[in-house]
Amino acid sequence: MEPIATKPVPMKRERYYRQSLGAMYSRIKQSRVLMVGAGGIGCELLKNLVLTGFGQIHIVDLDTIDLSNLNRQFLFRHEHIKKSKALVAKESAAKFNPHIKLEAHHANIKDPQFNIDWFASFELVFNALDNIDARRHVNKMCLAANVPLIESGTTGFNGQVQVIIKGKSECYDCNTKETPKTFPVCTIRSTPSQPIHCIVWAKSYLFTEVFGTSEDEVPEFDHTEDSENAAEIENLRKEAHALKEIRHSMGSDDFPRKIFEKVFTDDINRLRNMEDMWKTRQKPTALDFETVSKSSASGGEVGDSVGSRDQDIWNLAENFTVFCDSLRRLSSRLQQAQEGETNGASHVLSFDKDDEDTLDFVASSANMRSIIFGIQPRSKFDIKQMAGNIIPAIATTNAMTASLCVLQAFKVMRGDFNKARMVFLERSGARVVNSESLRPPNPDCPVCGVMSSRLVVDPSRATLNHLVQDILKSDLGYGDEISINNEVGTLYDPDLEDNLSKRFSELGVGPDSFLTIIDDDEENPRVNLSLSISEKSLPEDSKPVSLPQQLEIPRKRTVDITKEQEHTNGNVAPPTAPGKRKRASSTLDEPGIEGQKVPKRGKVQDTEQEDDLVLVEGPNQGAIVIDD
Repeated sequence: MEPIATKPVPMKRERYYRQSLGAMYSRIKQSRVLMVGAGGIGCELLKNLVLTGFGQIHIVDLDTIDLSNLNRQFLFRHEHIKKSKALVAKESAAKFNPHIKLEAHHANIKDPQFNIDWFASFELVFNALDNIDARRHVNKMCLAANVPLIESGTTGFNGQVQVIIKGKSECYDCNTKETPKTFPVCTIRSTPSQPIHCIVWAKSYLFTEVFGTSEDEVPEFDHTEDSENAAEIENLRKEAHALKEIRHSMGSDDFPRKIFEKVFTDDINRLRNMEDMWKTRQKPTALDFETVSKSSASGGEVGDSVGSRDQDIWNLAENFTVFCDSLRRLSSRLQQAQEGETNGASHVLSFDKDDEDTLDFVASSANMRSIIFGIQPRSKFDIKQMAGNIIPAIATTNAMTASLCVLQAFKVMRGDFNKARMVFLERSGARVVNSESLRPPNPDCPVCGVMSSRLVVDPSRATLNHLVQDILKSDLGYGDEISINNEVGTLYDPDLEDNLSKRFSELGVGPDSFLTIIDDDEENPRVNLSLSISEKSLPEDSKPVSLPQQLEIPRKRTVDITKEQEHTNGNVAPPTAPGKRKRASSTLDEPGIEGQKVPKRGKVQDTEQEDDLVLVEGPNQGAIVIDD
């Protein structure tokens, strides 16, 4: 790695760094690290990394700043609302230490530009994410790139820091994630993918914006430093004006229409115009007030009758009816309360899951947003349970967790892996901070319990048959009983040979995608082989697929039947060959496929998946999802 070009550090600050870090300072000064997520933990962590003197820090976050972030994400101010978290965090943190290099990426960490080679360019990666899917992706990429990862998370007063080192410690997926039971407050997302995202949006943003403290009830923004962002400033002014008009019209006949067109039409159309956001996902569909209103009127039902059917999933017209009716009820309540204030103080309403008016508003708003983004709506009953279990974020927990991340980073950078710890914050325990030694990798883990390697393919010539014949059978010695899977399903097994003549691109296998090779041999099967694809033009006289290095793939563990009998009082099912996997059955040995049937390519069935909402687990069950 080339030395990082940084500005000279003033003598006084240099002395402090050397006194605090000793011999570690030179390495930290030349280090290149990645921080994924710039929310609650991310702001605290970035501040720590900058003040510690890490030479080059890359920040990745797709989110934008909302009013609800400002009580704990201290790098942001009110004038930053609607702007990129990553870009603003970079600007704010740079003022703490102008002698380091900060690089911000307003993007999704799963975008193709952040490939394995990019991850491998960092000495260390910090995770400060707010959803399980992205955390699993970063975990997999760090393992493939052989880069240490420091995973962190908080929920309420609880927090956790986990050091993940390939081959030396558990990874994020070594422990099975249980069904979520509670939900921390999530940030308002520009690209919701789960019902909980829409519920949080309706409860923590829209309800508060209309009936609580509006973002527009503050002094005028100071945009003197934002000359490069003139278009965004103009959009903010338009939004502020629209919000002011909406609040002034409360109680009027036009009030529901103005709210509807602001959040379900204008704001959605603005999101649709951000082309970069929709390169790899479906665009949302804006709603039209007149169209939905006519559909609702033809139904004939009123808000009270629809709202009483709390076990049903309402359609768009029914949600619209409840939305307009709850708006009128809440507006009347707020106006009556305001009239009763003798000192002229501003009155606000608060969400309560047992308050029918507020629950109707949140349920109908969340469902209409779900429809816009192609997400399955939920019943009012389900939304009541989910919205009522949102756990607030606590800034001090984020700060403590971020500090522990940096302390563990020192041990990793010194190579003292034996001294690295898994650390927990627990308010209810005898001690607030507890720790334990890193656990060894789980040999049955579907992500790190496999053999990993790159596979170089020539995209113009390589077919699936070249992989099967030239690599798996000829070079690695596999037999006939093998199967090849990717994220979509099975590409090849002895009963599915239709894809052998197809090129990788025809199968949807591109750069940095993963293939899992499963040995179905009954006698002595190998562990699963995970191949990450790297495309490169190869000489015409060479094979169109190749492995960068020779592989020795270990065999799967054998099962001691005697011990199994002891644990089951001798009542043992007929033994099967060790590690045998029935084709097309449930398996936990494949990256990204947990406990689900592996569909064959071209025969994929749509299955209703449970929402991968938010994970909150104890210290013996893996990482805790952060509240961002």
